[in-house]
This record gives sequence, C-alpha cells and structure tokens, in this order.
Amino acid sequence: MLITNVRPWGGAPCDLAVRDGVITALTPHDPARPTTGDATGDAAGVTKGGPAGDVVAGRGRLAVPSFSDVHCHLDATRIGLPFRPHTGAPGVWAMTMNDRAHWRDDEWTVAERATHTLGRMIERGTTRVRSYAQIDADSGLERFEGVLAAKEAHAGRCEVEIMAFPQAGLLREKGVPDLMDRALSSGAAVVGGIDPCTLDRDPVRHLDIVFGLAERHQAPIDMHLHEPGPLGVFSVDLILERVRALGMAGQVTLSHAYDLGSVDEATTRRLIEEFAELDIAMATIAPAQHHALPLADLTAAGVRVGLGEDGQRDYWSPYGNADMLDRTWQLAFTNRYRADELIEHCMAVATLGGAAILDGGLPRLTSVADRPGLAVGDRADLLLVDGETVTSAVMDRGTDRTVLHDGRVVADGLKLVG
Repeated sequence: MLITNVRPWGGAPCDLAVRDGVITALTPHDPARPTTGDATGDAAGVTKGGPAGDVVAGRGRLAVPSFSDVHCHLDATRIGLPFRPHTGAPGVWAMTMNDRAHWRDDEWTVAERATHTLGRMIERGTTRVRSYAQIDADSGLERFEGVLAAKEAHAGRCEVEIMAFPQAGLLREKGVPDLMDRALSSGAAVVGGIDPCTLDRDPVRHLDIVFGLAERHQAPIDMHLHEPGPLGVFSVDLILERVRALGMAGQVTLSHAYDLGSVDEATTRRLIEEFAELDIAMATIAPAQHHALPLADLTAAGVRVGLGEDGQRDYWSPYGNADMLDRTWQLAFTNRYRADELIEHCMAVATLGGAAILDGGLPRLTSVADRPGLAVGDRADLLLVDGETVTSAVMDRGTDRTVLHDGRVVADGLKLVG
C-alpha cells in the first residue's frame, strides 16, 4: 500500500509505503509519482491494483497513530439507543445498583450494544481497546459474553482486550471470585479489581484474590481506584508491596486514581518514582475535577499513561460519544494545557501512550516532545484526519477521517469498511 500526501504528526507532506502491516518507507510527497494506472477505486477511497499496489489518497491530511482506548465499558454502553434521563445516585455502590436495576430493560442486548459502539469507535479512529466486562452475582458472565461477541464481530478491524471486572466488589456477594475465574478461562485477558478499602472493606483479602487470579491465569491486573487521598495512597502501597514481592513489574495498571496527588509533594514524587521503577501504568479518563499525579511529570519519569472514554452514555453518565479525539480535547482541557507541545502530547498519550499499556513491548513515552508511531518499522495502525496542525485537529475534531489497522483501511468518512 502507498499512502500519498500525508503530514506525519503535522510535518512536511510525505508518501508512506506499507507492506505486511508495517511502515516500510517515508519519502517526500511527489505529486508526479505514478500510482493509479488502470486501477479502480472502492468506497474507502482506496485505489486498487495500480503499479504501487493499493493507494490511499491522503489529500494533505494529518497522519497520526490510531487511538488506543484503554478504559471503556462496552458492556454498559447505550450509544445508538434513545436518550434517557439520568437516574443514578452519587457513589460507586449507588451507581452500580442503578445500573443493575435497568440494564436488562435496554432495547438491544449487551452484544448488540457493544458491537454497535465498538464499530462507532473504530469509525472515529480507535483500533486498540481495553474494555471492562462486569462480573457479578446479578449478571454472571452475560455481560462478559456480550463484549466477547463484539470483539469477535470486529476482529479484523480492532484489537480488544477484555477485563473481568468485579464492579460490585469481590466480597460483598457470593461466588464472584469463581465467576472471575471462569471468565479468565473463557477469553478475558485482564484481572480487574476495585477500591479494596472503600468497597470491599478488606484490602488484604481483596488483593489476595486479585493477585491470586493473576498468578493462576498469568494475566495482568487493572485496579479501578476511586479512593480519596491518604486512603488511596494506602491501597496503592499495598499493591506496590505485592508487585515487588511477586515480581510483577510491568503487569499492573491503576485506573482513575483521581486523588493520589492530593496528599503532599513528597508523596507525589515518591509514587511517580515507584511507578516508573515498577512499570506501573496509569489509565485516565480526563475527569473534570481531580488531584491526580501530574501528567507531564509521569511522562518525564517514564510512567506509561493511557486515555479512555470510560462509560459511554450509560446508566452511570450521559457523557461519552465513542470519539477518542473528543476525549483527547478533554485531556488537554482538564490539564489546562494551551501550549501546542502539551496538546500534542495529549494526542501521543491517547494513541501510542495507551498502546504501550496494552503491549508492554512498545516503548514508553519519556518526554512531552515524543511523537512516536510513524517511523519505518512501526505498525501501520493509523488515523488520517483533516487539520492544519495536530493542535487544530484536537480543537476542531474534523470528520474527514480514514482509519487503518494492520496496514488495511477499516473505516473511512466515519463509516466502517469491509
């Protein structure tokens, strides 16, 4: 494949050559380069069978890596269904019970909703996803199976990593650890945990189960952490202690962790240093109000940080629209970034930053100036999008988008291909 006249990370116009899903060459754009011959085009704007192989017309658009949503709940989405009034009460348990009271009333099944939303995410530029699948005494494995169906439906367009997630805790209801074990034996790839102190109120037993499942299934861990200030730090220190003792560096992600930066400067520095040392990743959803560890400092230390949309128009919240470019804007806005370098850094976090969480073999971002993913040898998971600069693309969030996964066009003009 040849992708003509694109501007990698907003740079000079280039032609990108792709073979076997990998970028093999970047050369200055040559308008006179022969590309089409007797070829015919398809619905994705791909010219087939010319002298250079398949050709994608970049038309001067930006080229950036495709998005990685490392924190979403495909099992809960209501995108595509009629808008409904928000009925949830504050707090994790109250929200969980509100969801439990309503999710079976939806017009579509979990599989239908998850498949529709994942398709919409791909259309807008996401080709890597870590999705939570709720495992509890109410739903059993039904919600996990719905997300698994969505993964299979879009297998050629997007990589989906499913997390077995005990949204209602591991200890408050009977049988949840056994259900988690079954999910991990049936295709779930990540062990989830949640608020060991405030939800289950037994952090030692909660973490015993989480790390025990991870060891049994040789799976990484993703810990949902909403706990405030010193209590959140206490839970994190218990997790760090186990990571050291069990040799699980590079196997743990902390999601949310809104309040870890609220204690004092010394604690902030210590946590960042330990996260870098033990390769503890962090997934953020760019919340409006938070005292999180500072994003630029995490990057400078080499901590892996990724971005996700969380719930998408579900029983928890009316927010979320399946567009990670929109959430990239939110990450920049909530961090009060105005400098182009920092806004572009948010794009790096939303793309290859998250990819490095899903694939520990990928390099971490180590500077707000890092712009990875578009060099020879990099995988051709790409988003072509209209914009004068990367910052303008984040601000304007245009719709002229072409999405490639493994060197193949999977969406164009906000429509799936194939």
